[in-house]
Amino acid sequence: MKAILTSALGGYIKANGTRVPSTLLKANGLLETLRQNWPDRARVLIIFASPGAFEKNDSIHFCLKEAFALSGLSVLSVEACDDRNPDIVERIGEMDVLVLTGGHVPTQNLFLKKLRLRERLAGFKGLIVAWSAGAMNCAEAVYAGPELEGEAVDPLYQRWLDGLGITKINIFPHYQALRDSALDGLRLMEDITLPDSMGHTFVALNDGSYVVIDGGSETLYGEAYLIKDGEIHQLCEDNASVSLNL
Repeated sequence: MKAILTSALGGYIKANGTRVPSTLLKANGLLETLRQNWPDRARVLIIFASPGAFEKNDSIHFCLKEAFALSGLSVLSVEACDDRNPDIVERIGEMDVLVLTGGHVPTQNLFLKKLRLRERLAGFKGLIVAWSAGAMNCAEAVYAGPELEGEAVDPLYQRWLDGLGITKINIFPHYQALRDSALDGLRLMEDITLPDSMGHTFVALNDGSYVVIDGGSETLYGEAYLIKDGEIHQLCEDNASVSLNL
C-alpha cells in the first residue's frame, strides 16, 4: 500500500458559489507524484467526509472525475461512497485508488468506523490519496482539533480518536490559513493546538504540501512545520523534501 496525504488536493475551484472542475494541485510536484504512482486505467473509490451531504458529495464526485482527466490520470471508473451506498466498500478489493475527502474530522471518523474501513484495508494493495480530514483520519491516533463553533469550549468534545493506522503522523492541514485564526474566542494555535501538542507531535502542512508513505518510508514535500510540546519549528521549505522519522 502507498499513500499520499495532503492538506489540499485541488480538482475544483469555486465560481459564483459553484464548484467547477480544475486540475489537481501541482505545487511541490504533487500532481507529478500522483502521476508516478497512479495505476493505468485506475478503478477509483471516493469516500466522503460528510456521508449525508448528498448534493455536496455529488458535486465533488463530478468535479474529481473531470479533474482526473484534466490532470492526465488514467481512470477506468470513479465511484463514490456515502450514506446512500455504504455497502460499496465491500468492493474495496477491486479498487486501485482510494480517495478520502476533506471535511469534519469526527464526522468522517465515525463513518469510517461504520464502514469498518481499517479492517478492510488490511490487504489493500493500491494507492490511498487523502486530503485534509481524510489525511488526518489516516493516523493511528487521530488528533481531531476543534474546528466548529462550540467545540473548543465543549468539555465533552473528543480531541483524540482511533484512526486507520496508516501512519503515526498527526497531520494539521491548512496551516497557512489557520495559524492566525480563532475559535470560540480562543486563538487556534496559541490557546488550543500548542497546549494539545504537549506530549504529542503534529506535522502542520500548508496547502500544496504533502507526505508520501511507501512501505516503511515517509517523505515530506513542501513547506511544513513541526508542532511538538508547545513549540513550532519549520520542517521543510517549498520545492524541497525531507525524510520523516518522528
